Amino acid sequence: MASACMAGSSRADTTTTVLSIQPGARGTLYKGNLAPLQPSPLMRLPPGSIRPQGWLLTMLQTQRSGMNGRLEEISPWLKFDTSDWTTPNGAGSTQGWERVPYWLRGYVDLGYCLQDPAVISNATRWIKGVMTSQRTNGYFGPAALYSVTNDASFNGAPDLWPKMPMLDALRSYYEYTGDTNAMALMRDHCLWANGLPASTFGAGYWPMMRMGDHVESIYWLYNRLGESWLLDLAGKMYTNMARWDTPGTLPNWHNVNIAESFRAPTVYWQQSGNATHLQFAEANYQVVKSLYGQVPGGAFGADENCRPGYHDPRQGFETCGWVELMRSFEILTRVTGNPVWAERCEDVALNSFPAALRTNQLSLHYLTSPNQVQLDQNNKSPDVQNSGTMFSYSPFEVYHCCQHNHGQGWPYFCEETWLATWDNGLCASLYAATAVQARVGDGGTITLTETTDFPFSDTVQLSVAATNVVSFPLYLRVPQWCSKGWVQVKNQIVAASLTPSSYLRIQRAWASGDQVTLHLPRQVALHTWTANNNAVSVNYGPLTFSLRIGEQWLSYGTNPAWPEWAGYPATPWNYGLSLDRGNPAASFRVITNAGPVPAYPFSLETVPIRLQVKARRIPEWRMDSLDVVSALQPSPAYSTQAEETVTLVPMGAARLRISAFPTVSTNCAVATRWGAPYTPSASWCWGSDTVQALCDGLLPASSSDTTIPRFTWWDHLGTAEWVRADFSTTNHISQVSVYWYDDTGFGQCRVPQSWVVEYLSGTNWVQVSGAGAYGVARDTWNTVQFTPVQTTAVRLRVQLQSGVSGGILEFRVPVQPVAGVSAYYPLDGNVNDVVSRHNGTLAGRHIRQRSSQRQLHRTFSTFCIRIIENVHGG
Repeated sequence: MASACMAGSSRADTTTTVLSIQPGARGTLYKGNLAPLQPSPLMRLPPGSIRPQGWLLTMLQTQRSGMNGRLEEISPWLKFDTSDWTTPNGAGSTQGWERVPYWLRGYVDLGYCLQDPAVISNATRWIKGVMTSQRTNGYFGPAALYSVTNDASFNGAPDLWPKMPMLDALRSYYEYTGDTNAMALMRDHCLWANGLPASTFGAGYWPMMRMGDHVESIYWLYNRLGESWLLDLAGKMYTNMARWDTPGTLPNWHNVNIAESFRAPTVYWQQSGNATHLQFAEANYQVVKSLYGQVPGGAFGADENCRPGYHDPRQGFETCGWVELMRSFEILTRVTGNPVWAERCEDVALNSFPAALRTNQLSLHYLTSPNQVQLDQNNKSPDVQNSGTMFSYSPFEVYHCCQHNHGQGWPYFCEETWLATWDNGLCASLYAATAVQARVGDGGTITLTETTDFPFSDTVQLSVAATNVVSFPLYLRVPQWCSKGWVQVKNQIVAASLTPSSYLRIQRAWASGDQVTLHLPRQVALHTWTANNNAVSVNYGPLTFSLRIGEQWLSYGTNPAWPEWAGYPATPWNYGLSLDRGNPAASFRVITNAGPVPAYPFSLETVPIRLQVKARRIPEWRMDSLDVVSALQPSPAYSTQAEETVTLVPMGAARLRISAFPTVSTNCAVATRWGAPYTPSASWCWGSDTVQALCDGLLPASSSDTTIPRFTWWDHLGTAEWVRADFSTTNHISQVSVYWYDDTGFGQCRVPQSWVVEYLSGTNWVQVSGAGAYGVARDTWNTVQFTPVQTTAVRLRVQLQSGVSGGILEFRVPVQPVAGVSAYYPLDGNVNDVVSRHNGTLAGRHIRQRSSQRQLHRTFSTFCIRIIENVHGG
């Protein structure tokens, strides 16, 4: 901690750097924790205290006119008159489960943020409807959830999970209105829950995983009622829920469960006082980030669940997960006083969450990935875990959880931009243009207006409006990336340097007209993801950047008023960055637009800042057979393609994106020649294995790795077999690499006795010449080089050892296209024209039948490849 006193007009300012805000007492102006809970360093202001401005206001207004504000028009579950959430005793015929509370908690706070009478009135109607569902014993909500008998994991216990997001909505409603009926409902519900067997709190998959959410609501209630039995209930819930406090691992790998529940031990620390509990949120976060989160954008690869081996930046993250991560980071900021959580919230909010929805927020997609270059509605499994539509944008229940849950993101972000502090001050926690009205110091009310274009500028200006002079501390969060900032009060420097990842505390007697200017100079910085083949991401202040990929959008679906959208790349995307090895950051040119920042800055057309850098295309880097960007391979990649200047844009504005970049080199001594995607086939594959494992990009830890998909010839023993790689273009090939599967010690697969490489010449298979040794080593790549051949296919002809079988974990074939660069994209300006010219059946912007549309998209993809082949002479 460092402090300084400087003259500030006629009043003295005391500035202090604090690495985290640690309470010395309990705040007296806003509801923090009552004893025996740990004192609260930071507290949420009541809804409506913060008025959004600038781009944040636009995001909230767009949400109001988008899916969240209009969801009652299309959601089959938001039927007020028949909902089992809004009918007496929860007896309605429309079963809302988690969907009604998911939607309502975002919608009600949206109304409070915008001070929109229509939204507030409608949300109040729903809240009061929920109150009518409460029984005399205290249970409220759907009758069908009172005793769950159709799921063995409940064994007749109630499903408490949907209550948890509904309690969030009720809390906001009470804080805004003061309606004691909401408080009474929550208390009676908790009394009912306290009479349940303790084992109830470990019943059911979702409740057991997420019971920490309920614990947090109990603390909120305790802080207003002071009744000790509530803490007993919280203890029973925490003791019986899933164990998120096991060192070095997690109890579950579902992306939303992690995003929502990794914080549970640290939330419970407020009651236990156990220092180990305090550290578990960070420990859990590091477990999942180290294994699956070596990517930009603030999250980790879990396209439903985290899966061993699936950690490439093409892995996705659910839209529900984005908003739950933001909420966890916001809660942890308040519980711990540690600024790192606010910075992580900004990372997600600025770089990932905007791209989960289209710019008008009338549709979203289930999965957003750091590298994601085509967003059609075709199946992407097993590249991502779930089959079916995962990438295209839809307003409908194809994504029913995210459809309802996404609405909490921006309202909660807005409400956490400013926080009350334990010492009766204010903390600027998340930077955005806002105006906050709050009680400070001895209880006087002030208004602080924050004028800024952050994250698109490096200056934040605060203006004070107050009736009287009032003394209180103002905390300014200093981001980790800022090492050269400074602060002025009334044009006088009060802090000439700032400590990254800290708060600057300014204690002052503030008067109306006082102004604070926070300078946060940004610099280009690169992050190398060593666990993902030394890929790099590019940051400029809080923004991470993506390649600017031209977007072509094709509408589909059966409801023209609510179109669904598929997105295709209209420009090349398979670039590796050509960087100055001595000073990589100097490779970039920063370009900012003159004039004001657009109201909506998260689109390709409106981004106010861009970067330019030299790059080369990597011909071998293509989409795979599922039209998913292929996994990264080691950097630097070998490329002799012409060097070009490419443009990068903020990642949050890029729906089609490459944000984890390979680097390139023309020096074959240091660079790696990449393998290209191909269509695999084999002489035989055991039924529970897959030929797709040959080229899925999942690198094994050893030859006996059973955590990733594999290919085997089991149950063929001692036979002659083959695997084959077919390419869509003619290529020069002079090398292959194979990683053998060998389960010595627990199975009957071994490395082969021998093998050779053959290539397709016309209709004949010919063995390559000039080959080096054909390796059969375990636990490593076996690479053979040979005289270059020109072909569309190669195969390995393999002789298995006598009496055993064999298999392959990965088969890599570096290629060089005979001519040109083969990553496909529409060469013409209109995707519809390309499809209609080839297929002859597409008319207009809307396609009525999804089944025919999927065929059109597949035809379109094939056609684009053929266009490229024809243009480049392949």
